[in-house]
Amino acid sequence: MSKIRDLAKHQMPREKLIEKGVENLKDYELLAILLRTGRKGKTVLEVSREILKKYPLEKLLKLKHQELSKIKGLGSAKACEIIASFELAKRAMGVEDGILPKINSAKDAVAQLQELRKMKKEYFVALYLNARNELVCKETVSIGILNASLIHPREVFKPAIDKLAVSIIIAHNHPSGEKNPSDDDLKVTKRLKEAGKILGVEVLDHLIITNNSFFSLKEEGKM
Repeated sequence: MSKIRDLAKHQMPREKLIEKGVENLKDYELLAILLRTGRKGKTVLEVSREILKKYPLEKLLKLKHQELSKIKGLGSAKACEIIASFELAKRAMGVEDGILPKINSAKDAVAQLQELRKMKKEYFVALYLNARNELVCKETVSIGILNASLIHPREVFKPAIDKLAVSIIIAHNHPSGEKNPSDDDLKVTKRLKEAGKILGVEVLDHLIITNNSFFSLKEEGKM
């Protein structure tokens, strides 16, 4: 059975975490640290990749012990450790079962949009908030190059009406790594703010997410 210490030094996720910071580890490397060991014929990194290919993070987070422990390469003990780690993270972010996460800042919103950092295409996502600034819904509105003419207010605001949201935060990623807004980004923001005023749903912010940073149009005075 291959263990983390059996890997070449440059492959060791623990050492990479220490030297480069946790934000520079890929999802499968973080999972490998929790798993510690692989299985016969597979390194721990290979096992981690296999698991995340079958169970993307959002799905993995929701698995119960019985389901998780049956995944090849895990077992009961590792399943318990993973569930405990996920639960600690949920509690730290205020998303434990039955409690809606509060969005009081751009950073709070970005914490709910981490999956956008690794996307190879542009994803346009909206966060829908109630009167207490609690996140009641998150929807992917479109996938592909952001164009002002392709983002229709109907698709953006329908979930707000359905969920009785009073405000929204819109966001999209820049796979290029450039965090500054384009002309189309500004046009989309203006169009949606105007539509929101008519519907009584405030657009609080427009966030641009990159692999290691973000840009808040509100904080930067672009709204």
